[in-house]
Amino acid sequence: MKVLVAMSGGVDSSVAAALLVAGGHEVTGVTMRLWGGESDTGCCSVSDVDDARRAAQQLGVDHLVFNFSDDFDDRVVAPYVRGHADGLTPNPCIECNRHLKFARLVERARLLGFDAVATGHHARIEPDPRGSLRVARGADAAKDQSYVVHMLCGADLSYVLFPIGGMTKDAVRAEAARLGLRTASKPDSQDVCFIARDGGRARFLGERLPFTPARVVDEAGGEVGRVEALELVTVGQRRGIGLAGGAPKRVVLRVDRASATVVVGDERALDRPTTTVRGVAWPHDADAAAVGSGREVLVQSSAHGAVHPAVLEHGRDDEVTVRWREPQRAVAPGQTTVFYDPANRFVVGGGISCATS
Repeated sequence: MKVLVAMSGGVDSSVAAALLVAGGHEVTGVTMRLWGGESDTGCCSVSDVDDARRAAQQLGVDHLVFNFSDDFDDRVVAPYVRGHADGLTPNPCIECNRHLKFARLVERARLLGFDAVATGHHARIEPDPRGSLRVARGADAAKDQSYVVHMLCGADLSYVLFPIGGMTKDAVRAEAARLGLRTASKPDSQDVCFIARDGGRARFLGERLPFTPARVVDEAGGEVGRVEALELVTVGQRRGIGLAGGAPKRVVLRVDRASATVVVGDERALDRPTTTVRGVAWPHDADAAAVGSGREVLVQSSAHGAVHPAVLEHGRDDEVTVRWREPQRAVAPGQTTVFYDPANRFVVGGGISCATS
């Protein structure tokens, strides 16, 4: 089989390529050049491209570089900035997977005649009890990335490969060391690739949009502080919300763009009975059709967060209401919410949280 392997310069994608070579496949490595600006974190630096190229050389496979920087700016960076301006908490890494790795790259691979695209994600694609392919949890629970690749559906489920999905991270590193790969001990990427450590998110956004000073008020409306940038505040935030020293511990309950106000209060006030999710990606049409029939799911609202039981209900237009079995902490608007089957193995859908109540 002719496979195009997305090689980020990390150990996971290097071993994914190595396993496919060992399996007798015709492998070509590719690194996507995405972010052209300043970067000292994530997976977009010049050194990462070099690491990917050298790993490909060690494996004896061709290595390509695709320049998708315009797509990255349009589909990932611009929405990230716009989301913060609109009071949202976007997840750019998921949007990169959605629009670049599993849209643009797959499209290019098909045009070039590849039989499959492979990545180094810790996830699996397996048949469910009815025989339908789905994204499934990776073998290493601590490294599972099914949440960030939940959007895979339709024909892509049979076109994408996750060669290391059945391995633990320790096993991946051991295999890389056994093969003598230069990426064997390379640390994992932890941060958003286009946010530099110097200045972080505040500096990045401050160079791209005007910040809005805001009042910080308690639930009764009394002013208890001020923040310089409403755009940097998110629901659930504890620090950096302008409270005086020695004040009672409070968290952000709401961010009101219209009145430039941040409402803070006791953490228990964050508990909500429902969350509304829009733009849901369903692996199969039958999953969407099952909403409204009291479908029981487990729901995850952050990359490594806990799952909580809920029932899915129809909302307005294309929205889905998640009705928690027990009230749960409010999900910040803009965050990704993913639904799993009751056994917590298979993805049954996922979208963007837009409201809680």
